[in-house]
Amino acid sequence: MVEGRPVTKENTVEPNTQPTQSGERVSQGLQGVRERARKNKQERFTALLHHVTPALLRESFYALKRKAAPGVDGVTWQEYATGLEDRLKDLHGRVHRGAYRAQPSKRRWIPKGNGKQRPLGIAALEDKIVQQAVVTVLNEIYEEDFRGFSYGFRPGRGQHMALDALYVAIKRKRVNWILDLDLKSFFDNISHEKLVQLIEKRIADPRVLRLIQKWLKAGVMEEGVWSETEAGTPQGAVISPLLSNVYLHYVLDQWTDQWRQAARGEITIVRYADDAILGFEHQDEAERYLRELKEHLREYGLELNEDKTRLIRFGRFAAFNRAERGEGKPEAFTFLGFQHMCGKNRLGRFEVRRITDGKRRRKKLQELKQELRWRMHAPIAKVGEWLRSVLRGYYQYHAVPGNLAILSRFRHQVARHWFRTLSQRSQRRPTWQKLSPIIDQWLPIPHVVHAYPDARFDARRRKGSDPR
Repeated sequence: MVEGRPVTKENTVEPNTQPTQSGERVSQGLQGVRERARKNKQERFTALLHHVTPALLRESFYALKRKAAPGVDGVTWQEYATGLEDRLKDLHGRVHRGAYRAQPSKRRWIPKGNGKQRPLGIAALEDKIVQQAVVTVLNEIYEEDFRGFSYGFRPGRGQHMALDALYVAIKRKRVNWILDLDLKSFFDNISHEKLVQLIEKRIADPRVLRLIQKWLKAGVMEEGVWSETEAGTPQGAVISPLLSNVYLHYVLDQWTDQWRQAARGEITIVRYADDAILGFEHQDEAERYLRELKEHLREYGLELNEDKTRLIRFGRFAAFNRAERGEGKPEAFTFLGFQHMCGKNRLGRFEVRRITDGKRRRKKLQELKQELRWRMHAPIAKVGEWLRSVLRGYYQYHAVPGNLAILSRFRHQVARHWFRTLSQRSQRRPTWQKLSPIIDQWLPIPHVVHAYPDARFDARRRKGSDPR
């Protein structure tokens, strides 16, 4: 069975569009793809490329970041916009004739929090456009397959939705143990052969499969030297988040879902990209799951990072059980930039306390300190406007209930760095009393931005979101 009859050659007619559940605009044909994917979970789609129309390529182009660094082609977004329609018509023809060739990614290295470096792959602009279009098509299928506990890089989902789901699961489910999973160099170790086999479970269009294989085999260019990529997906490529989600959907999500069906205790899971947190009712099941997961991952070329993967006692009885053993306070774990700790509310009931991770906070302060030194002699108003926007952006993510004390401390530390920078502008150093009105004028005071997780999670459930 196929998902619909292809239209005329190269599908140059622009179809009407209607909004999807995520609010995006897609063709009526893609809505048909989604309906078929929803009704038949085993169907393999044999005709998909004709959905990559000039209109979809145009939307994909405008969806790209306009200030992104160019790839090996050296073409920027603004340059490609000149004569856009002719460029897209030519690109559309090459894609459908099979004449399109993927270019290698330009490798750049970005520092990590632990002092190491992470490879970043910058794709050529036309590769980004085609990848974005293919992602739009494939999302209509995989959004019907992906589990509800998967939140990373999916339309209409974000980090705070994952944080809310984890908070609610720990509070409402019988969670006594937390397994903090960390996959070792996941994006670098994805098996190309296994990935294609997993994609073929749903995608049988040979032209789409060839496009994906072209991107996987395009290699990387570093300092003018090309090297082959035998495994992994380049971090930074538009297609990589979807491919990684497909891989983990079959390797981790489905396997875990089946595993917990036979468990005697409750098991919860929340995954964001390659970071996953599992809650267990019983310790022995958590340990058995961990042992079997290690063996299962080896079949797909993956392994756990033993230094970061931890099984800890956590939940409403953790403090009591650890106190009985003389083990002190319950351990904490970090997920999506927040440290999660066992606590109590004003009524003495169990509460999951979440504060900004200390390492992330110190790293941000160090970045601001360096930037303030560069802006030492800039006008105070310009520096103040910049700091105001930085703090507002920081609060927008971190201002959750229970974290205001940490954010107030963060604001105070930023104020101290700014005060020291202003003091070094002249030999007559000003006093804190003189500069505090300026600091108070530009540095906003933190307020709670995000509602309590219970309320937001329940509101989404009432709107019909998938609770799986």
